[in-house]
Amino acid sequence: MDNPLLNPDDFFKKACYFEASLVLVALILGWLADINPFENIYFSETAITYGLIGTAPLFLLFLTLEHLPGESIEKIRKLLLETLGPGLHRYHWADLFILSAIAGISEEVVFRGVIQPWMESSWGITAGLIGSNIIFGLVHAVTPLYAVLAALVGIYLGLSLDYGGDRNLLIPIIIHSLYDFLAFIALMRAYRASQTTET
Repeated sequence: MDNPLLNPDDFFKKACYFEASLVLVALILGWLADINPFENIYFSETAITYGLIGTAPLFLLFLTLEHLPGESIEKIRKLLLETLGPGLHRYHWADLFILSAIAGISEEVVFRGVIQPWMESSWGITAGLIGSNIIFGLVHAVTPLYAVLAALVGIYLGLSLDYGGDRNLLIPIIIHSLYDFLAFIALMRAYRASQTTET
């Protein structure tokens, strides 16, 4: 862990810029597909409630994977700790919340705001859901297993769009943002613990 794969000094700034730039990607894709990426964002107590409750299964999955044996899972744990740990551990939880919110909003606007409805309009709801989240998995393919897990998480987020019967992008935005925040906090704590153990 002496040579982090990402430069921890500018990790936060670059991560925020990169994630925020995805909103521009969403606008360009939306223009090409004639889809307003922000069309299905509605603020409601129901959406917030579904978003908060919907985060729990994903975070429980994260915690479970932290304790499961297996070479592929261990590879993911080590990779996340070595790539994100050095950058995350030097920031306050409020900074991590901001990064998580930017990532949740921008990625959901791209994938659930444009790509999924675009594919649904051409191929149907099921094929659009699966196809868009295969892409979601591939762009998160740090390892083959991680790509599969990301695609499954994407399907979960895609299904959450229609919780309660009305399509609302706010639900997966909340789930994604809050999950990332909790995962960042867990990774930060694990990295700090590993540094204490090494010294």
